[in-house]
Order: sequence, then C-alpha cells, then structure tokens
Amino acid sequence: MLNYLLRRLLYAVPILIGVNLITFALFFMVNTPDDMARIHLGAKQTTPEMIEAWKAAHGYDRPLFFNPDADGLGKVTDTLFFNESVRLFTFDFGLSDSGRDIGSDIRQRMWPSLALALPTFLMGLWVNITLALAVVLFRYSLVDRVALVAAVVLMSISGLFYIIGGQVLVSKMLHWVPISGYQPGADAWKFLILPVLIGVISGLGSGLRWYRTLFLEEVEKEYVRTARAKGLSPWQVMRRHVLPNGLLPILTGVVVVIPTLFMGSLVMESFFGIPGLGSYTIEAIQGQDFAIVRAMVFLGAVLYIVGLMLTDIAYAWADPRVRFH
Repeated sequence: MLNYLLRRLLYAVPILIGVNLITFALFFMVNTPDDMARIHLGAKQTTPEMIEAWKAAHGYDRPLFFNPDADGLGKVTDTLFFNESVRLFTFDFGLSDSGRDIGSDIRQRMWPSLALALPTFLMGLWVNITLALAVVLFRYSLVDRVALVAAVVLMSISGLFYIIGGQVLVSKMLHWVPISGYQPGADAWKFLILPVLIGVISGLGSGLRWYRTLFLEEVEKEYVRTARAKGLSPWQVMRRHVLPNGLLPILTGVVVVIPTLFMGSLVMESFFGIPGLGSYTIEAIQGQDFAIVRAMVFLGAVLYIVGLMLTDIAYAWADPRVRFH
C-alpha cells in the first residue's frame, strides 16, 4: 500500500503541472497582461508607462512559457509559468493582482465554505441512503414508481430554481431566515439553514436514483435470501446486510468528495452572499485576477488527487480482497 501511495504521489506531479499549464494557456488566450493591467489600474486613460510598471510589479513582464533572450535553462526557468508554478508546489500562493495575501484569504474563507458544505454533504448522504433503502424495500410497488417519477422531476429542475424559489418563499414572503449574508459564531445557522436545505433537496433526485440502483443489485443476491430465511425482518435485512455490502461503490462517490468540501459551492455562495472560497473564485474570475484563479484551480486539483488516494485506501479497508502492490 505504501509503495502504491508513493507512486500515486509521483504521478500527481505531472498532473498538477499539466493542470497549471492548461490554466495558463486558457487564461492568456482570453487576456493579455496589458488587458489585465488596464482592468486593475482602473484609470480611464492608462499610459504605456503605467501598464509596464504594473506588469513589472506583478511579474507579468516575463515571457509566458519560453524566454528566447535567456541562456541555457533560463529559457525555461526565467518565465512566468515556471516561476509561478514552482511557488505553487510549495503552497506559496503569493499575492493577488490586487495586492491581497491569497494564502490568508484561503485560510479565512475556508471556514464559511466548510460550514455550508459539510452539513449539506452529511445530511444529503443520510437522506439519500435512507430514502433509497426505503424505496428498495418497497421495490416494484406504487411507492417505488412514485419515488422514481419524483426523482426524475427533481433532476429536471434547474438548481437556480430551488435557490431563487427558496429565497422568495422562505426569506422574502415568510421572513423565517435572512435572504443572504453570513455572520460567524452562534448565529451562523440562520444564514446557513436555507442553503443547506436547498442543497440537500436539489441533489435528492440524482442521489435517490444512484443509491436505489446500488441497493437493487444487492437485494437479488444469495446472501439476502439466506438472511430472510433466518427470520430477519425486511428492514433488518436492508440495514444489516444490504447497506454494508453496498458500501464499496458508495465510497467511490463519497470519499473523493470529502477533501474538496472546503472549496465551497460557486453558485450557492454567490447567491446567498456567503464569503467562502466559492464566491472568492467567482469574484476573481469576474475581476480577472489571474493569481487567485490559478491558486484555486491548483488547490482544487491537489484536493481531488488526495480524494482519489483516500478512495483507494477506503477500498482496501472496506474490502479485504482489494490489495495494492
């Protein structure tokens, strides 16, 4: 297992370099350093001297990928891509184009993101699995058919409908909770309960169908008939046998998500005014702050790779037959 994890870590290096390379290429296909300087300077009339000074102050005066004026390895190392990429691999995110400390912003904003994402994830997982077990318990009956129709309807509705509808109904008409905003501490739940419920409901359709499919495969197996023959009730069979044996495929979608929870929800945080990493990324894209965009893309890739490694470890833990060499 240790050798396998070390190999995965080594494989992660070229993946992260590739992700960073694509991020650079895509961003600078749309923007040039001169365009970025004009946006951040904000002046109606920017002189070439002002633009060059801004580029030099933020490191955008270097060539992007190849420096023909440098000697030897300097043709590659004395470039914007190399200097910024090496720093990212030490998790030194530097300063944003507006002069803010990106690392400090991430540490500050990750907590509101976690406060929203973690309850949504845990509650959604519990609700989806519980309802899927109940539906499979009444499989091929009217309950099952109604649940499938309801799941398809929920999946067909845009997530924006749930957000806007929830804000109008719960906040604007009923005045139960604030329509947007965030306040840390004991009163945070007032601002989080609505987006959490909306997040759970919006994911209910796809989650119910996914877990129902998993559990339907299990209930037809021989060990389930043996458990029934021993006199266990249908719900005991589902809870004690079907659920544990369906754990392995569930881990695929669950463990890989855990490290990325603190990255936040781009849409949910933006609509509800929660100062998390999701809204941080959206603001950086709108403001064309490439330093923040690059840092968030890199961090997301790192966390996704960590999630895949945790999934492999969870496989070996859940199924002793799984071994990595």
